[in-house]
Amino acid sequence: MSFVTLRGLSKQLPDRPLFDNLHLSIQEGELITLLGPSGCGKSTLLRALAGLTPIDGGQILMAGEEITHRAPQQRQIGMVFQHYALFPNMTVAGNVGFGLKMQGVPEPERRERVMQMLELVELAGKANAMPGELSGGQQQRVALARALAVRPRLLLLDEPLSALDARIRRHLRSQIRELVHKLGVTTVFVTHDQEEALLLSDRIVLMQDGQIVQTGTAEEIYARPVNRFAARFIGHYNLLDAETARRLLGHQGQGYLAIRPECIQLQPQAQGQARVLGHQLLGNVVRYQVQWQDQRLDVDTLNQGVQGLLPPGTLVALQFQTDQFREVA
Repeated sequence: MSFVTLRGLSKQLPDRPLFDNLHLSIQEGELITLLGPSGCGKSTLLRALAGLTPIDGGQILMAGEEITHRAPQQRQIGMVFQHYALFPNMTVAGNVGFGLKMQGVPEPERRERVMQMLELVELAGKANAMPGELSGGQQQRVALARALAVRPRLLLLDEPLSALDARIRRHLRSQIRELVHKLGVTTVFVTHDQEEALLLSDRIVLMQDGQIVQTGTAEEIYARPVNRFAARFIGHYNLLDAETARRLLGHQGQGYLAIRPECIQLQPQAQGQARVLGHQLLGNVVRYQVQWQDQRLDVDTLNQGVQGLLPPGTLVALQFQTDQFREVA
């Protein structure tokens, strides 16, 4: 049975509808990610769940109870914002315990729960520090501990890592995944970062223009995009229209042929049918740009070091994993 249900949700902006008859179900204990480009409605949807943004139609249910018009403080929801929103005049312990104090939790229990949360986020030694004395990553962990301290039925995370540098982001996203699964709290995470969504999520909800394009596990969405938007946004696919796919590959189909960059192999060859234009270094992957007749392709290969790079102008033969081709609308 669904733990959170969005039923026919609608939201009207001054000049256009943002949501129109949107439906979504979230299972208890699930970590789902709302993924999509800026302006697609993912943060507005999160705020509607929190009760911070009113909706114009539809229902929001949690554990079978309608909470559509309940005030935020009556929803038993914890929320972590992009910019932390810590109280600068309170200690770390004061920030984490603030929601508990508002709930009237007695001081001895409040102290115990605050320390439990700080230990969970590995900040037990910072209880008496002020927020201004902490790094960005530490401040974000304080915000997470504050949201979890009230034992929410639903945890909402609105692009909580976007202001942090890449190394801290990688560390914190693995911490978040481990922590919410350890506590069993149902979590909705918002991001526009495809890698973040793929690494974090039990399930991804891909959005475009206020609508849900596709839902599924990271593996399902990455390997089986339903349309060109999904293929471009989450998989960096090469897209060949039907005529080009027939002419170059002999593929007989009606839609666009989607080919992942890692499903093409390059082999330097004097009589090769394609030419290397350049490359981008993506850590352990090298992404080559290759010209094949009138078609430009991206090809991903493992980084074998500087000596293994193919310089621009190199002629190459192309080999395709045809069993990985995907036809999309």
